[in-house]
Amino acid sequence: MPGFKIFISSVQDEFAKERKKLVEYLLADPLLGRFFEPFIFEQLPAIDRRVDKLYLKEVAQCDIYLGILGTQYGFEDEDGISPTEREFDRATNLHKTRLVFLSDHSDDERHPKELEFILKAQAVLIRKRFGTIDELKSAVYASLVNFLIEKEAIQVGPFDAALNSKATLDDIDTDKIRWFIRIARSKRGFPLPEESGPKEVLIHLNLMNDERIRNAALLLFGKQPQHFFINSEVRCAHFHGKEVAKPIPSYKVFKGNVFELVDQSLDFVLSKLDYSVGTREESVQIPGGYEIPKEIIAEAIVNSIAHRDYTSNGSVQVMLFKDRMEIWNPGSLPMGWTTEKLKKLHSSIPANPLLAEPMYLTGYIERLGTGTADMVRLAKKVGLPEPQFIQEDSFQVVVYRLVEDDTRQVTEQVAVYDTGHDTGHDTGHDTGHDTADLTSQISMLISAFKGGEMSRTEMQDVLQVKHRSQFRESFLEPAVDLGLLEMTIPDKPQSKNQKYRLTKKGLALQQKLRGK
Repeated sequence: MPGFKIFISSVQDEFAKERKKLVEYLLADPLLGRFFEPFIFEQLPAIDRRVDKLYLKEVAQCDIYLGILGTQYGFEDEDGISPTEREFDRATNLHKTRLVFLSDHSDDERHPKELEFILKAQAVLIRKRFGTIDELKSAVYASLVNFLIEKEAIQVGPFDAALNSKATLDDIDTDKIRWFIRIARSKRGFPLPEESGPKEVLIHLNLMNDERIRNAALLLFGKQPQHFFINSEVRCAHFHGKEVAKPIPSYKVFKGNVFELVDQSLDFVLSKLDYSVGTREESVQIPGGYEIPKEIIAEAIVNSIAHRDYTSNGSVQVMLFKDRMEIWNPGSLPMGWTTEKLKKLHSSIPANPLLAEPMYLTGYIERLGTGTADMVRLAKKVGLPEPQFIQEDSFQVVVYRLVEDDTRQVTEQVAVYDTGHDTGHDTGHDTGHDTADLTSQISMLISAFKGGEMSRTEMQDVLQVKHRSQFRESFLEPAVDLGLLEMTIPDKPQSKNQKYRLTKKGLALQQKLRGK
């Protein structure tokens, strides 16, 4: 297997932290770590020899010159030339592969000689801009994958970075691109304006090269991602007991882009959990929470979709049991990592960095490596057992629920206002859920209902349930069937002006839930 040496060059004091993080990333990545040997200044021992000559010797021995240019020009020799520029010139004269990454500063912030150096580099090769270390990692990742493909060191690139021979810009959903820009600008200050076209956005995110789009672009913004990748789906199942058993009470297979997969899967799980409602003792807002904190569930689901192995024929599976939630994904931890490392603060090494970057920009994931540690912390905070991380043929996350003999805290409140049926019997509307699940969601809706009338979208926004079908099936229709909500235009159920209001029974239940 070929080994390629990378000489990483920058002004010594300006990017010391970034150089070290980049080396750690390259060595830990399961693909890049197999092919590349990075070199930085700090690796040289303290010896009595001219450092500049040693660096130039390292440049001569490398396969790739990787320059990181910022605002400083650095120390100048007797000819007024910095070591960084000398190294670049040496790599140019020896016809080395050169990759130059430029910090996201304005020209006014740069040293005049650094600006001249950048213009010289720009004249002979393409340069990439970066604002953060993760943007630098993403850009380096894409460039090195292209290098491996060109050298035929790999036949097919990593899944998210591979160029898709069958897809074109026509397969990208313009509306999804616009949604992304709007959210990314509000969440992370994404620099491109909302009127930017799909091509401009994809190029900016390293998702397009030479008029061809990468697999990650289809997973993020494709009109029909499963048309290209049939197993990029999430299978969700709910079981009443503690084991897998047929018939399955509720089973869904979700398709769409990665953002939709996260939202739909999260809504599915939340719709099956109990929701407790507090009182106004400490706040004018009525407190409430799921039996498993929403943040824990979201983190586990996002990780399973963002970090899975998309070359596998397997799908992500989310299974909710009476005592736990299990999430399985076809993937593995970075080489050398243990599951115990996930419970502590650790570096962030995404399996699919081109996929992860846009998910970060929209607030779906964080970059600091705190996500799994936060899951452990939040579970302890609410009195749940510590989540378990298991690496076998697939990667598994187990999040536990509290199992009690009597779980009727919310159910009994609703039963008082039911139609007279015992809560263990059918309500007359077959939604595919058991009554305990049904009433916990009804309690959320009735407790959160405010004002005289609310539209469906207003209720969804209050409850933060993103998908219409999930909301109708688990919240709205059961509440209407139980006589707790009624339509304002009952003779036109599909009217765009349709709203809902609490019935007398619904008002009485709301007062009880709110502790009045």
